[in-house]
Amino acid sequence: QVQLVESGGGLVQAGGSLRLSCVASGRTFSSNAMGWFRQAPGKEREFVATIGWSGMPTYYADSVKGRFTVSRDNAKNTLYLQMNSLKPEGTTVYYCASRAGSLVRFTRSNYEYWGQGTQVTVSS
Repeated sequence: QVQLVESGGGLVQAGGSLRLSCVASGRTFSSNAMGWFRQAPGKEREFVATIGWSGMPTYYADSVKGRFTVSRDNAKNTLYLQMNSLKPEGTTVYYCASRAGSLVRFTRSNYEYWGQGTQVTVSS
């Protein structure tokens, strides 16, 4: 069992930056692939980024490539998402997710554990 708690969301102006964190409890964090997803009001939850158990490989959605960076610190059981050059997309909830396995995946159904989400609002 893995429990995930996100933090770091907030209100930021377009062009600004935020760093999200996700602290995991459970003994298998360091062996699990992790991911970030996001969901805007009225829309489906979509893939943002994923990272392998060792910190590699990393993959990103085309919409965030070059602006977002996913990383992890296995010693701290923490996953990060550095978001730069944020676009004025309104309010979105970002979710941290953990797989029960070590291979990276891109779809929601491949992630067994989810955090409660942290809200990010980007104003124009």
